[in-house]
Amino acid sequence: MTDMNEISADTLAQARLVLPEIEALQAKATAALQKVVAPSGKPDAGLIEEHQHAAHALSWLATYVESIRQLAAWAGRLDEQGTLGRMEKLILQIGTAEYLTQIAGGIPMSQTEFARLSDMGVEWQPSDQARRLMKGNTPEARAELVKLMQGNHGRATFGATGLDEDLEMIRDQFRRYAEERVVPNAHEWHLKDELIPMEIIQELAELGVFGLTIPEEYGGLGLSKASMVVVSEELSRGYIGVGSLGTRSEIAAELIICGGTEAQKAKWLPALASGEILPTAVFTEPNTGSDLGSLRTRAVRTDEGWEVTGNKTWITHAARTHVMTLLARTDPNTTDYRGLSMFLAEKTPGTDEKPFPTPGMTGGEIEVLGYRGMKEYELGFDGFKIKTENLLGGVPGQGFKQLMQTFESARIQTAARAIGVAQSALEIGMRYAIDRKQFGKSLIDFPRVADKLAMMAVEIMIARQLTYYSAWQKDHDRRCDLEAGMAKLLGARVAWASADNALQIHGGNGFALEYTISRVLCDARILNIFEGAAEIQAQVIARRLLG
Repeated sequence: MTDMNEISADTLAQARLVLPEIEALQAKATAALQKVVAPSGKPDAGLIEEHQHAAHALSWLATYVESIRQLAAWAGRLDEQGTLGRMEKLILQIGTAEYLTQIAGGIPMSQTEFARLSDMGVEWQPSDQARRLMKGNTPEARAELVKLMQGNHGRATFGATGLDEDLEMIRDQFRRYAEERVVPNAHEWHLKDELIPMEIIQELAELGVFGLTIPEEYGGLGLSKASMVVVSEELSRGYIGVGSLGTRSEIAAELIICGGTEAQKAKWLPALASGEILPTAVFTEPNTGSDLGSLRTRAVRTDEGWEVTGNKTWITHAARTHVMTLLARTDPNTTDYRGLSMFLAEKTPGTDEKPFPTPGMTGGEIEVLGYRGMKEYELGFDGFKIKTENLLGGVPGQGFKQLMQTFESARIQTAARAIGVAQSALEIGMRYAIDRKQFGKSLIDFPRVADKLAMMAVEIMIARQLTYYSAWQKDHDRRCDLEAGMAKLLGARVAWASADNALQIHGGNGFALEYTISRVLCDARILNIFEGAAEIQAQVIARRLLG
């Protein structure tokens, strides 16, 4: 039997040494696929679609390589600080072993689809070093990790996160807020399908949630994207609806900061930062989904400004809000992303009796499984009026470009929400496993229950480090669409797996609506769909890698 202590003693050094090997494997797979989808040197969209499974397999391979790299980097930082404890070493050992093993044997893209090296036309004969690392995910290691997790029970995170002191203070503040104000109420909001109370929104505004990353000169806190990740994670751990309230302000502010005029920045950013103005994003249409370039809602110029006609769907928190970042076609002669413009479309917040009182606008609620705290709506526009000065940037035809500039931040924030949901599932599952007695002992004492909890903790930490790295890249003005996409892709899968496993630990009780885990499962499911479905996300990553 492999000596677990011997493995963990040098896992960090070995993980660092194996990185060039798997990086070379990724490069080999990329080159092999380029020969298939880019015979002339430039990737062919039709060929990428024809070989979509292979292209997406490459995306997952690259995501795993980056995940192992960031897990090792996290452990390295802790080691330098002298805080790399036994729990962290086990997370590194188990995570590296499992992800290397999956690279060799098949990475799960979904419950029934696997990314295999043969799909990309390559093979891998792991080195002795890699094979040694791959032995690290042992029953003994998982059992020890769960024992240590029990000693750490009740904390928001298992193991050190590697964040600086300021970010840990922010985490602690919002963890306490979520525990006191969100966790006790979230399940009732969900079961009653209620909007999150305005009292909570006001409290979040006072805490600075809506202006976290807005520059101080415009009334915000001017904090980093990393702070946004920590806040989103902790609030989403309490309830994804609360963690997502800041998303709308983040998207709207990013649009205005990147594409707005000075007058628009001066008018809208302070009001967004204070929570005086609540925004919603109005992009998706009934027949377009992720194909935003084919939007049909049109905006026609008039003497007073613009008039909008068309339909939108899956609009979150639409009734209560004051302004819509609305994407519409301003050039009727175009049929793709060209000719789209972004508007800051003002509206009157609605009431329960009359949710959409603004002339030229109607709406109806879409009933959903989870993610209920802000509600989803279909909207109809018929001669809806927008002021001339509310065309974002003042120049038509820039809408798609402006939207693309927000995707990095939006996907980083979505990855953070996924981590929060996954952490919630882990903590709920662990509490139940400790408290529930069967056959004379706690469920957590059964190896397969403990195994689930151990792997949840490991994968959450991997997804967390990948997300932190994406935020770090963004904070240092580096292009990070690839890293952000990977963080969102992996985080969403981890959230769903964690919720599913936590519900399995509950057994039949997990299927009862009264148990919190039933809500967490419903909430987790959306993460693989919004802000770029998993398949779209893998497609985007593949195009970057192959191009």
